Amino acid sequence: MNASAAPEPRAEDRPARLTVGVVGAGRVGPALAAALRLAGHRPVAVSAVSDASRRRAAELLPDVPVVEPARVLALADLVLLTVPDDALPGLVEGLADTGAVRPGQLIVHTSGRYGARVLDPVRRAGALPLALHPAMTFTGTPVDVQRLAGCSFGVTAPEELRLAAEALVIEMGGEPEWIAEDARPLYHAALALGANHLVTLVAQSMELLHKAGVAAPDRMLGPLLGAALDNALRSGDAALTGPVARGDAGTVAAHVAELRKHAPGTVAGYLAMARTTADRALAHGLLKPELAEDLLGVLADPSAGATGTTGAAGAADGPQGDDR
Repeated sequence: MNASAAPEPRAEDRPARLTVGVVGAGRVGPALAAALRLAGHRPVAVSAVSDASRRRAAELLPDVPVVEPARVLALADLVLLTVPDDALPGLVEGLADTGAVRPGQLIVHTSGRYGARVLDPVRRAGALPLALHPAMTFTGTPVDVQRLAGCSFGVTAPEELRLAAEALVIEMGGEPEWIAEDARPLYHAALALGANHLVTLVAQSMELLHKAGVAAPDRMLGPLLGAALDNALRSGDAALTGPVARGDAGTVAAHVAELRKHAPGTVAGYLAMARTTADRALAHGLLKPELAEDLLGVLADPSAGATGTTGAAGAADGPQGDDR
């Protein structure tokens, strides 16, 4: 489904005003509940264990009582399960075992990894299972509510609940994107690859610029990274620039030598990303095969932390695809 073309839900498909509960006051749950409050729903309960989660709940959901998870289910028509992915299956089974699940109750999880199937234990108890994953990074502050405007949500639900799931996303300001149950792990891997790894790369880049004497690495990187991201979203691999795409083996060798000297912990990551960049540049005709040999030799240099060539070497013999 194309989220931008998602039909406006009919009046009969819109969820009624609901009481909302949150199990797990991490960075995501309170923000979603606050967005639902803006849409006219009523948060009534939240569970929180750590001091940090209690502070988040107090800031984003003032006057909403902090209670045990079973009590959240007792009070809420719509329950948001916003816990880490690995904790979700056990939580669902535990809640089902308590007998607190009510027939017709909406149980929503926000894990990117799982679809609706992980909610089967509560579905067997009569609950209505929805998987609504916001494709957004969260800070645990009120700014998160604003960022939900136009945010894509990966939606997975039984077909009969599809319109209700999409309506809830739209009410939170988001745009629903239908994800098949079996495609959820791949969908989540794609988001983690793009967003989580980006944070690591940017943080490393700022540290290296600081070591190089740049007083304000963030100001230097901001325009560059903004342009690179915009170009990549518009043009994909055609946006590639830099020494790897040009086949400047000497420059890449100098990079590796400097990183080994000043920041050895970054060498493995640099080499891995450079090999992947070489793969893609070769496959898309950006890196000339006659310039690739020396470059691949640098990237495969055992003294630089590599153990041998990767798919880039094969790509030098001819274009090949890249499924990541």
